[in-house]
Amino acid sequence: MKDVLNELEKKRKSLGIAIPFEWREMAGVQEWFGNELTYSSNAIEGNTLTREETALVVGKGLTVEGKTIREHLEAVNHGRAYEWVLEQVRNGEEVSEEMMLQLHEIILRGINDEYAGRYRTGMVRIAGSRVVMPNAQKIPKLMQELVEWIEGDGGMSPVERAIEMHLRLVSIHPYVDGNGRVARLIMNLLLMQAGYPPAIVEKKERRSYLSALEKIQLGGGGGDYQALMYKAVGRSIEICLEAQGKKQNVQKLAKQHLLKIGELAKLTGETVPTIRHYTKEKLLEVAEYSPGGYQLYAQDNVERVRKIKDLQRSKRLTLAEIRKTIFS
Repeated sequence: MKDVLNELEKKRKSLGIAIPFEWREMAGVQEWFGNELTYSSNAIEGNTLTREETALVVGKGLTVEGKTIREHLEAVNHGRAYEWVLEQVRNGEEVSEEMMLQLHEIILRGINDEYAGRYRTGMVRIAGSRVVMPNAQKIPKLMQELVEWIEGDGGMSPVERAIEMHLRLVSIHPYVDGNGRVARLIMNLLLMQAGYPPAIVEKKERRSYLSALEKIQLGGGGGDYQALMYKAVGRSIEICLEAQGKKQNVQKLAKQHLLKIGELAKLTGETVPTIRHYTKEKLLEVAEYSPGGYQLYAQDNVERVRKIKDLQRSKRLTLAEIRKTIFS
């Protein structure tokens, strides 16, 4: 699987898009992803609106004859939730219990207001599944542990971390309803923060997706789940490459000279600890690591560091404010 992850990272870098993922060079693609994610995520949960009907309901505010009020609300709410997630990505917000509860409130707004934005208080079972979900009394502690895990590094790649978070959240199953939709949106928040486009599990993959999750939850291996999710990530990158008109053999891309952390510090007049701090604060991106484990940076980070210094000096901005300024 490491080869697959390395290939995904190479393709992501070929997009040439700053971290977090942004859409300025791909007019219309953001709207497509929003509608496709809303359609697919709801379809997995049993919503019968078609792709075209979803676009009309979310984009035009129209109603579709023969469809339930709940199905309309699911589409509208998911569309709003996706836009809210994009805002969190742009603002550099970290995943927290409060964030997930707020997202859940948007998902269930008008559908189940009693439990929207709240943890479940009783047992739940998934129809047709043998999986037993955790006792409701354990949920606050499990969610706290999940957030602590997300905050830690763990040595995982961004893709591994995002899909593992999704698996852990759906396995805790903290809400009465909307668990899958919240988990897929938070997964995509993490992916976009790392420079990847949103990953979409397609409607036709529903059975494979649910079966792969259940297999892990019952103590089986995670190979099927990883393969399916890696495929979803790769598919989204390909869509973006096509939209950019840059689809090509990534291996033929000219490889630019990468700077060691000490070289970057010297060129910018900063210290190595400062460069490391900027990297930790997601102001700089590590292009790759040397065989000896040293951080390597693309040359455009020289200008990035100079801009950070200038904003600190001239406008006295905090690093959080600078991150918003650079990626706005």
